Amino acid sequence: MGKIAAKCHKLLEAEILRRSSHIISVAGSQAYVFGGELKPREPRDNDVHSIALQSNDTTVKSAPATSTSPSARVGTAAATLNGKIYIFSGRGGVAMAPIEEQGTIWEFDPVRSTWSSLRPSAEQKYPAARSYHCMTSDGADTLFLHAGCPEKGRLGDVWSFNIARREWTELAPAFDPPRGGTSIAFVEGLLYRMNGFDGKSEQGGKLDIYSPAENSWISHSYSPDGKAGPTPRSVSALLPLRLGGRPFLVTLFGERDPSSLGHQGAGKMLDDVWIFDIHEKIWQHVSLEGDELPLPRGWFDADTLGEDAIIVHGGLGESNERLGDIWKLDFVQ
Repeated sequence: MGKIAAKCHKLLEAEILRRSSHIISVAGSQAYVFGGELKPREPRDNDVHSIALQSNDTTVKSAPATSTSPSARVGTAAATLNGKIYIFSGRGGVAMAPIEEQGTIWEFDPVRSTWSSLRPSAEQKYPAARSYHCMTSDGADTLFLHAGCPEKGRLGDVWSFNIARREWTELAPAFDPPRGGTSIAFVEGLLYRMNGFDGKSEQGGKLDIYSPAENSWISHSYSPDGKAGPTPRSVSALLPLRLGGRPFLVTLFGERDPSSLGHQGAGKMLDDVWIFDIHEKIWQHVSLEGDELPLPRGWFDADTLGEDAIIVHGGLGESNERLGDIWKLDFVQ
């Protein structure tokens, strides 16, 4: 794999976007922000904030919540599929408990700027409410949900949700340990999982790979020394890219040595970006270029724009401040 760099462009910084434990999803040329907190354990709002990514006008447009919107929440997870955005559960309410909605998936239609709730049939088994889980899609008709924090402990389960049938299926669980703050991505028929926090330490050194066709997992090990591969971390991101027609995975930023205060305090935040060549199974540290570079952060969110760019938003900085910036990282060989 040739040397890869990422050119960093700061698109916007806005007070209304300051938050952590939220989601940002890209649909078309727009990014949509939902959920999160400005103060610890206080959901900021349940409005949807949109940003035009390929325009000279990078102001934030906010669509106020309506009676059909999901409740305000932190630590939710999102996936995009066929131009729509899907979220599941999270933490909220007076007790800041996992939001139990009997397996409901929320669907946001960016064209109509409306929410719909996709409820599975009453007799179906469905995943437990949780926060700090992760989601992705296969790009066709299925969402994948993994891990997170229920009322107590952490989970290692894996579920799929068929949009058309509104049907949950429990899949083979991922390798131990159960964890929160982990990340998944779907590339060329396979689901990839890495990073996370098991209650004692951050996970690293393994890229776990799930085959839906075989309903089974394998694991690829690497040295998590910051030279041959990324160091262990949680509340980071894992996203697919295509460069020169080849598939890659990118993991970036995140937290190491978490605060004893959980998300009420900041641990060691990271500012590094790593890219994995799926065919060659080699990691490379990505050089960041630009007049200004993103601050170290965890508890943020990011999504792919097109084939070769990543949009990064917000999160918790190392001085325990919630960030309100949006960055575009263009990857070049």
